[in-house]
Amino acid sequence: MWSLLNDINHISFANPYFFALLFIVPLYFYYQKKKTTTSYFRLSSTAALETQAPNWKVKTAWILNALTYLVFICCVIALARPQTSNVSESIDSEGIDMVLAMDISGSMLAEDLKPNRIEAAKKVANDFIDQRPSDRIGLVIFSGESFTQCPITSDHGVLKTQLSALKSGLLQDGTAIGMGLATGVDRLRSAKGKSKVLILLTDGVNNTGLIDPMNALEIAKSFGVRVYTIGVGTTGKAPYPQTMPDGSVQKTMMDVQIDAALLTKIAKETGGKYYRATGNNALEQVYKEIDRLEKTKIEMSAYRHYKELFGIFLWIAIIALIAQLALQLWVYRKITL
Repeated sequence: MWSLLNDINHISFANPYFFALLFIVPLYFYYQKKKTTTSYFRLSSTAALETQAPNWKVKTAWILNALTYLVFICCVIALARPQTSNVSESIDSEGIDMVLAMDISGSMLAEDLKPNRIEAAKKVANDFIDQRPSDRIGLVIFSGESFTQCPITSDHGVLKTQLSALKSGLLQDGTAIGMGLATGVDRLRSAKGKSKVLILLTDGVNNTGLIDPMNALEIAKSFGVRVYTIGVGTTGKAPYPQTMPDGSVQKTMMDVQIDAALLTKIAKETGGKYYRATGNNALEQVYKEIDRLEKTKIEMSAYRHYKELFGIFLWIAIIALIAQLALQLWVYRKITL
């Protein structure tokens, strides 16, 4: 009974048409009222009857009829087969294995993005990670050399901690795009996901490194890694904080040089896409588009479980019927002449 009360909002009926039988209840009630007859007999005086109050049996005789109605109503409900149902969901998530390869060279301190390129890149990457709960993501950094800051993991808390610790100067300066790409591919080559994606962000031109970008591209193609490339920085010149000999910091204007041809070739030949982000909003839109293009496949199966409740009402009907018979036999016995 308690389970019935707890699941009251989830009750359904397998045979609701049996509720039509409830129309018999008012018809039976009307029949009982019509069947009632009044008997008359003569008395020499009614004085003795006037002092007699109806006893408790007379006052509670309605219980027999109430039990009759209860038995019938419970039987109808049992025939309608009440049942509770609950839905369990099975989610099969096919996550994507992904690596963020981020340039942390000195030029990433340029302030054409606010507060600077590297901090803007960290912020949008952090938001991007939050939108990919089912994916395994790693982090590679590069400048004059490359380094795996965080291996591919589903623990996004650790990943975001490593991302927040990024700053320019952690590695030898320069822009080794080929090494950043190759290290990212190396992280992905043994990944078991059906989709392998690398997002490479840089603000410069390949000018150093032990691996040529073209060789790294061939490696990416051989392992089926799809590469999205992002060139970050305004057009023309950008303000750059430069430390002077006396220790002071001055803003100087530096040329923005991005090898768009190389980044476009890498993206196109691996099935990805090249993006140019000239400001914070543009960079945010780039990551949103990549998020939209690389959707994680999620299959959801729903299972509905039913629990039959007709037994509860059947037992109530049986108990009420036994109680009615017992009351008729031993409490409300009829006197026959």
